Amino acid sequence: MNKPESKFSAKVEQSVQYLKAVGPKRAASFNKIGIKTIRDLLFYFPSRHLDRTTVLTFAKAYSYVSNGYSGELTIIAKVAGVEKIRYAKKELLKVQFRDSTGFFECIWFQGIKYFQSVFNEGDTFAISSKPTISRYGKFQFTHPDFDRISEEESFNLLNTGKIIPFYRLAKELRAVNLGDLSLRKIISGAVENYSQYLEETLPDEIITTNNLLSIVDTVRNYHFPQSKAKLDQAIQRLKFEELFYLELLVALRSHNHKSKLKGTRMKINTNLVSDFLKVLPFELTKSQLKVLSEIKLDMLSDKPMNRLLQGDVGSGKTIVALIAMLITVDNGLQSALMVPTEILADQHARTISDYMNKLYEIHKTRKIKVALLIGGQKKSLKEKNREEIEMQEADIIVGTHALLEENVKFKKLGLVVIDEQHRFGVAQRAKVISKGYSPDVIVMSATPIPRTITMTLYGDLEVSVINELPQNRKPVRTFLRGEKDLPNIFKFIVDKCKEGNQAFIIYPLVEESEKLELKAALSHYEELKSGALKEISLGLIHGRMGWQEKQATMLMFKEKKYDALVATTVIEVGIDIPDANIVLVNDAHRFGLSQLHQLRGRVGRGGKQAYCVLVTKDFLISSSNKFDFENEYLSLTQIENLKSSFRLQAMVKHSDGFKLSEVDLKLRGPGDIFGTMQSGFPELKHADLVNDIELISTAKKTAFELIKNDPTLSHSSNQLIKKILINNYLDNLNYAKIG
Repeated sequence: MNKPESKFSAKVEQSVQYLKAVGPKRAASFNKIGIKTIRDLLFYFPSRHLDRTTVLTFAKAYSYVSNGYSGELTIIAKVAGVEKIRYAKKELLKVQFRDSTGFFECIWFQGIKYFQSVFNEGDTFAISSKPTISRYGKFQFTHPDFDRISEEESFNLLNTGKIIPFYRLAKELRAVNLGDLSLRKIISGAVENYSQYLEETLPDEIITTNNLLSIVDTVRNYHFPQSKAKLDQAIQRLKFEELFYLELLVALRSHNHKSKLKGTRMKINTNLVSDFLKVLPFELTKSQLKVLSEIKLDMLSDKPMNRLLQGDVGSGKTIVALIAMLITVDNGLQSALMVPTEILADQHARTISDYMNKLYEIHKTRKIKVALLIGGQKKSLKEKNREEIEMQEADIIVGTHALLEENVKFKKLGLVVIDEQHRFGVAQRAKVISKGYSPDVIVMSATPIPRTITMTLYGDLEVSVINELPQNRKPVRTFLRGEKDLPNIFKFIVDKCKEGNQAFIIYPLVEESEKLELKAALSHYEELKSGALKEISLGLIHGRMGWQEKQATMLMFKEKKYDALVATTVIEVGIDIPDANIVLVNDAHRFGLSQLHQLRGRVGRGGKQAYCVLVTKDFLISSSNKFDFENEYLSLTQIENLKSSFRLQAMVKHSDGFKLSEVDLKLRGPGDIFGTMQSGFPELKHADLVNDIELISTAKKTAFELIKNDPTLSHSSNQLIKKILINNYLDNLNYAKIG
């Protein structure tokens, strides 16, 4: 049974200063890193553990590596000597270690002053990394993980099978002479004397059904595992718990939206939509029609729509959303389309207005009015547009964050469409939605979202996916080239532009940065204009321009007054130029996969063959660079370069944005890769969205069934869950009310 709060909670809520070997001074340092109570310290888990099964003697490790083993291994050894040396303009630190079977070296080339102070002759360390054997036969680790351990721990580890925890040692703790050994002893005392007073945080039934450890056994075995199996069980318990409570928030949000909000049941009143389809210069794809059918069913229901519309770049999400807006207009209501940038808002407003003018020629009932609301407008124009919105003289309103302003009032807001939804925080989305009475909501993403993130964070939304491109769309051919190939690439651009094609030439910065040593749009525009691209007309656009200037430049480009446009990532989202069929991305290694895929999506929209050329450092073209550890040391920068090379190779290999999103997730981890930090949900500390798919599914099923059976958490068996939600997730609960 769960223990009563009064008897146990006070024990672990005491200040850490009352623990042995802490005191007020060290407690102040613990406080600086967020550890104020004994409970906080009990949940300060190890960053890793050292298991005797991974520990080898030097001789055995040398034999393994000589016979082709290339994985990580651990050797426990004493420092035999420390030497700072200079090599080819570099300063290196070489630390020699010895155990009973021989000597090996560890090398550092960054943070030398710090590492020199860490390694003192005679101290014992556990060294963990992937070693190499140089051509001279030297066994070496480069920038390995390391932990200082005591003689007693070394004996236990090698002879008794004990698993030793290692903790992140913040500088605030080091400042009060807390090292690996002393921190481990303090935490050991806390676990031994106080862990039994921890309150359970999951109901007994959920623990039993899912074969989980109790919270007490979890904390004990995460810090000082009885066995590798028990450590795995402790980690599994913590993963399940955080996923379960996250999915509870999703389930509550879903329930609130479906049961507490009453939307407007719409109808197909006229032939407005069918007339609009006649205006389109293309036929909708089967995938678009399927998604439209799903959206239409939602709109004809009295439950407010809450739908995530996903689709790759150029798949036609905006047209689908526009048809939903027309259904809304046909029911006497207004629609709002919120987008992240002014230039994109302006483009959408112009495109939709053009469509509405053509529609009026067929559907003479009345002309549908489109209004644009962005921050950069003149005050008088902005005021005029606000009045039109409030008086419902405007039917379709396109805008940026300007739509969130308090003085923007809608008369009858029936549909909210949020484009590039990950660029808006959940509070911002809620604000625009609150301007109507339970309006239908479509959130769109042209950045395909990995399945695990869709399951985890968007589990309350109905999901529609446009999974095919228009019939005339040819896959963009993607090439990876080195900087030495630029003269030939520029010649290719000139030749293609003379045939009537247009090109984007992308640079990552507006002005030169000595620190990053990147090309810059401004300086290279001048250079290209008088050099490699002097035969064609060249324009320039970047993020520091005002929106009117950007708008004028894009219009000139669309009207083919420029053959090529030198640009920064301001053109990343939504810009549509039918004859743009080449995109050259300079310093492509500086961009993320999502950005590169978006940039590639700017070309190939007119039916012709399109090309994406990714230019990077010559040595990054191959991801199989070999480094001789005797003469050349693999730096952290070089490791990042290899990751960059892998990203670029993925771009060449895959044109499917969903596949690239999975690659990106594995490379970078979830983090805020798709704006999840803005989602209103707690950050995941233990669960892995790449590898814990089965656990996510189990936690989701458990949470949704619980809310289905007891949506108010009023049953006695759910009082613990209710208390945990209120105590630990109060801010998140507020967001759980938002669709």
